Amino acid sequence: MDNRAGEMDVFVQVATLRSFSAAGRKLRLSPSAVSKLVSRLEQRLDTRLVVRTTRSLQLTPEGEIYLEKAQAILAAIQEAERIVAAGGAAAPRGLLRVSSSVAFGVSCIVPLIPDFLARYPEIELDLSLTDSIIDIVGERADVAIRSGVLRDSSLKARKLLESRRVVIASPSYIERRGLPKTPEDLAHHNCLTFNFRPTAEAWPFRDPATGAQFVITVEGNLQANNGPTVRSLCLEGVGLARIGQFHVQPDLDAGRLVAVLEDFNPEDIENVHAVYAGHEHLAARIRAFIDFLVNRIG
Repeated sequence: MDNRAGEMDVFVQVATLRSFSAAGRKLRLSPSAVSKLVSRLEQRLDTRLVVRTTRSLQLTPEGEIYLEKAQAILAAIQEAERIVAAGGAAAPRGLLRVSSSVAFGVSCIVPLIPDFLARYPEIELDLSLTDSIIDIVGERADVAIRSGVLRDSSLKARKLLESRRVVIASPSYIERRGLPKTPEDLAHHNCLTFNFRPTAEAWPFRDPATGAQFVITVEGNLQANNGPTVRSLCLEGVGLARIGQFHVQPDLDAGRLVAVLEDFNPEDIENVHAVYAGHEHLAARIRAFIDFLVNRIG
């Protein structure tokens, strides 16, 4: 690597380990040599990248940006060298960070992981399940699985799945509380909702006679932050919920859950996408994972 790539490598180690001494041990350099290299980099950029104290080392905002870009450049260099060394056909490898919603991850991704890792044994998968919308760049995720309408951004996306939403309840709940015949009946039912929404939850419906759309604000005695928890509580007869059909289809097929108010279902479609930062040369591990999901799920 040239001097700039070498400086990048030193800086990445310092920023990752938060220590000049630890970076020096890993790179087989003295702490003073590491410090001089980082200082030389800062002088060349005319920008402070790290803030040093006697007890800690923190990155400046400029240092965070440089770390992100430097990691991508070094990874591209390493991948290029692997491809050339393997005659142009290197197998996908390296750490792959994936973030997904809990429901989609549990239902659709986790069951596929054994096959994916068997096909690509040199990929190390780091999977995080959360229903919070993460910042792909800030969280340094390679791929994020997102449901619903995508925000305008520089990110790229490939659609994995379309799924309608359904209102569900268990047979035991219906037997105990009765079957709602119209959306207005939900005022007398315990509706389980999600706590990551900033306002009261409103469920959309459609008048079967006129086709007019309307919403009903629902209430209940429990909120949760992910679909699997709501599904489990519905199975236990705690209340009704509105959830993606892909997540509960096996329960509907087995009769463990029942879809209610289907005549009023507005047939709103929940699109699920794999979202990633678009680069001219997408890392082989990222491309392999997205292609695998599209082929197996789409």
